[in-house]
Amino acid sequence: MLMTIWSQHVLNGYKISKHQINGSKNTIKTGEIYDKDYIGMSKDSSICYNLGVIKPQEKKEIDICIVIGENRNVSQMEDEVDRVTKIDLNKQYLDTKSYWRKYVKSHNGLNIKEAKNSYEEKVFEIYKRSILLFPLLTNHETGGIIASAEIDESFSKCGRYAYCWPRDAVFITKALDILKMEKETEKFYKVFCKKTQSKNGMWEQRFFTDGNLAPCWGYQIDETASVVYGIYEHYKHNKSEKFLKDSLKMCEKAVDFLKKYTIDWLEIEDKSDKKDMVKEELDKYYNPNGEHRIPISYDLWEMSEGIHLYSLASIYAAFDSILQMYKILGKKASDFENNRLKEEKIQKNEKEIQDLQLEIKKYINENLYDEDKKSYIRNIDDKKIDISILGAITPFNIFKPKEKKVVNTVERINLHLRTYTGGYRRFDDDHYINGNPWPIANLWMTLYYLEIGEKRKAKETFDFVVKTHGKHYFLGEQIDNETLKPNWVIGLGWSHAMFIIVLQKLYGNN
Repeated sequence: MLMTIWSQHVLNGYKISKHQINGSKNTIKTGEIYDKDYIGMSKDSSICYNLGVIKPQEKKEIDICIVIGENRNVSQMEDEVDRVTKIDLNKQYLDTKSYWRKYVKSHNGLNIKEAKNSYEEKVFEIYKRSILLFPLLTNHETGGIIASAEIDESFSKCGRYAYCWPRDAVFITKALDILKMEKETEKFYKVFCKKTQSKNGMWEQRFFTDGNLAPCWGYQIDETASVVYGIYEHYKHNKSEKFLKDSLKMCEKAVDFLKKYTIDWLEIEDKSDKKDMVKEELDKYYNPNGEHRIPISYDLWEMSEGIHLYSLASIYAAFDSILQMYKILGKKASDFENNRLKEEKIQKNEKEIQDLQLEIKKYINENLYDEDKKSYIRNIDDKKIDISILGAITPFNIFKPKEKKVVNTVERINLHLRTYTGGYRRFDDDHYINGNPWPIANLWMTLYYLEIGEKRKAKETFDFVVKTHGKHYFLGEQIDNETLKPNWVIGLGWSHAMFIIVLQKLYGNN
């Protein structure tokens, strides 16, 4: 109905000459619209403007406004169309341009100056594109952050991207803090995370940005662990004890879940002397054969089930984060000042967590280091080399970057995952969308090399990402190893977040 009313108006002097319902794919291919088709009840429609003859070197402009809104009566729609046609579109364009330029300037958290050469220009343009991208991925009411704008509506190659994965969002909030978007970060933790946490303390795989549960196909323990880690990271940025105290109860629930998950996962004796509601919740997950009391976790790539080094590292970091929270808040962590029972409970909790951290580290060294390969492996089932192993060094800090086993692992990563172009694949035999390099993988290597002071190697791995940006300086999920162009998802929030995190290491003292 709105389209029919719009056809009564003239745009830049050009009238709609034809309109058609259904068959748009064919009309796009041929450029021909076969005039009226009244078989309605369809959102598939095409319109044609008669621009006349366009002579060589001649330019003609046509402004097309699309009004999106709830269905209304005819009179209201006519009023809206009249309002829109009177808008000074050139002024709107200039106002919009001015708004986003000011936005970029006000969020130049790293104080990066204008480029002095073509290389610096590329870095600066990717930086600016990141600043512009993040608010477009964020639900400004709830703080939920989608992974990327949707690219696969038909589920042809994936389960879609326009959902909020807590893990991805935690990486992005780190970038948001760097870019002076602290309010957006706080909204994610104080609104979205509180709204989406399950009663047992966990977070599911992914959500719609309004907080409703999205389609899921498997549990990922690092989703829960990452939120606890992210809350402490945000505190380290803003130093707000109020934020930390307001988030503590949510973190304690999550850590209770992680404790029971770890005890069951690693088959550790549960020394708890009381009935535990979290354990009851987990016990509901017994399968018919009784093989596992809880669901085995998918890895962060959502392709492999098992006990993964990255997942354990995220739990270790979550445990460390809650310990640091207790240390900072002290008695403020109590619901009531000088509550002795509460203090004793916290002290007992701290001891349990520290013991579990030792068990996690022990399990990794005894089960996830392959003596034959002289390398850490991602899990005990397929024993593959995976770039996410670096998560144990950065950001989760289980191991020091120069430990012998870590150095051995990095050597093997370079041997197995680095392609002839200088890009890094995620893991051995990665076949997803042809197994291309991922910017995330290269940026992870960059962070590692920066940790150990290898600036030349850091620049090599970083430069691969810089030179493979897209037309508008978007970073892709992947890089086509043949063309060195972004592939599949272009404008992946996680890729841009890692880029900003690396830039902070490079430009943090500006």
